[in-house]
Amino acid sequence: MKRSLSLMLLAVFCMVAVGCAAAPVQKEPILPAKRPVSEHVRPDVTYTIDAFDPWEPMNRRIYNFNAVFDEYVFLPVVRAYEFVLPDFAQTGVSNFFRNLTEVTNLMNSLLQFKIVKAVNTVGRIAINTTVGLGGLIDVAAVVDGIERENEDFGQTLGFYGLGPGPYLVLPVLGPSTVRDTSGLVVDTIVYSLMMQELIGRLGMNDTEESLLNYGLTGLYAIDKRHTESFRYFMTGSPFEYDLIRKLYLLQREFLIDN
Repeated sequence: MKRSLSLMLLAVFCMVAVGCAAAPVQKEPILPAKRPVSEHVRPDVTYTIDAFDPWEPMNRRIYNFNAVFDEYVFLPVVRAYEFVLPDFAQTGVSNFFRNLTEVTNLMNSLLQFKIVKAVNTVGRIAINTTVGLGGLIDVAAVVDGIERENEDFGQTLGFYGLGPGPYLVLPVLGPSTVRDTSGLVVDTIVYSLMMQELIGRLGMNDTEESLLNYGLTGLYAIDKRHTESFRYFMTGSPFEYDLIRKLYLLQREFLIDN
């Protein structure tokens, strides 16, 4: 049994711009505005694109760093991963890690008294861990139609009335808030403790356990980026930072309310 579990864990490791020539036209004189912008924009009103972002200069620098890191480090690794592994193996890896993170889904569903979601998550864990070969196959969704819930400790804190706090861009990880970052820390601790418990049951020595733990952590990071379709500056908009910030905050608000 230990040997099979060990083997299972080890096995789990573009817009083309076209220029258009046009005949030169005579420029019209630029007329001054009839009313200044200050008459239309009130400083005491929060507009749709605005957000509580007191650390915006720092956040923008981190956002640009993430874009460079993603393009020249992260995505090349992901492309190599996608080249080496066939599609069915990539799906199996994604299912495996999703099954592991069901534990934090369950914990946060219970903390928010979302009983139906908690029951669905228990069903998914039971079915996918057994019939789904340790989570490699998402039998619960394919056969029984039990879709995955997405609950995290940041949502749990929001459920109990804690506001998001300042917007924050995390290195490599991307958009967040002070509240969601705190939640991420808690979820990561729970996940890490669970992984240590599972790996500890394999009867390996400390060196082997460490190597397997680091390997699975790296594979988990690659799989997370592999399953995320977002690409930096894909919008082609000079206001992408503002757009991503607003979309993130709206999504988090929706998740907490549902």
